Amino acid sequence: MSVNRSGYYKWLNRKDKPNRYERDRVLLTELLLEQHNKHKTKGYHYLANLVRNETGWLFSDHLAHKCCKFAGIRSKTNRGRKITGKEIIKFPNTIKGNWNATKPLEIVVSDMTCIMHKGICWEWTYLLDVLNNEIIASFVTNKVGSSLPYYHCLNELIKKKKEQNYPVILHTDQGSVYLSEGFYQAHKDYTNIERSMSRAGTPTDNPIIESLNGWIKEEMKIDFNLKAVEGIPPFIENYVCYFNNERLSYKFNYKTPVQYRVEQGFR
Repeated sequence: MSVNRSGYYKWLNRKDKPNRYERDRVLLTELLLEQHNKHKTKGYHYLANLVRNETGWLFSDHLAHKCCKFAGIRSKTNRGRKITGKEIIKFPNTIKGNWNATKPLEIVVSDMTCIMHKGICWEWTYLLDVLNNEIIASFVTNKVGSSLPYYHCLNELIKKKKEQNYPVILHTDQGSVYLSEGFYQAHKDYTNIERSMSRAGTPTDNPIIESLNGWIKEEMKIDFNLKAVEGIPPFIENYVCYFNNERLSYKFNYKTPVQYRVEQGFR
């Protein structure tokens, strides 16, 4: 076969032993699987960046995808459907798909999502800064239909905006509290807040926070074992801290919201 003697014995000596690349692939698969067990809602891009951040190991996303495919690692998520509705006259949709914020608190979105825990429905309302997807205000209550969380978040926004001389666009859906006269009166004399609303029943008009709602609840349920949590308010407080300071964001090249804001030169 025209194989020299030394080459043959070299091959014979290593033929049953994995080479460096094969050993690296096995190790990487183990590391990705370890991260997947902690973050079952995340895909291979996210898991790969977690491994890179923890180990300093440089490898391609393509290799991470092959390892995940070999190990059967897949994110556990569900996707929703799209619907459309009518725009309200009082607070029209001034965003119209332009989500390009250039500074903090230039565009803020708000929404309420329900979290079921041990037979109790908790309503969690929060505000999200579009610049870096940072949660800037949050309040949770088990009193269904309570308007307290909305006013709490609004007051937090007003406090943060007092130090800035440019207006904020507060974009919401057409929830009853957002449409109420009381909520409007609470900030009507505060000229730094400009209201904007999605069309009725159209979550695609508020895609940033609507898409996050699903991911966040999946993450709480699967990655943080929501069923085993004792108290929801402290859990939400801790989760918001994790979301802002530890949760990597694909949108910002796998940086955390706070990290991205600081790197953009904002305190």
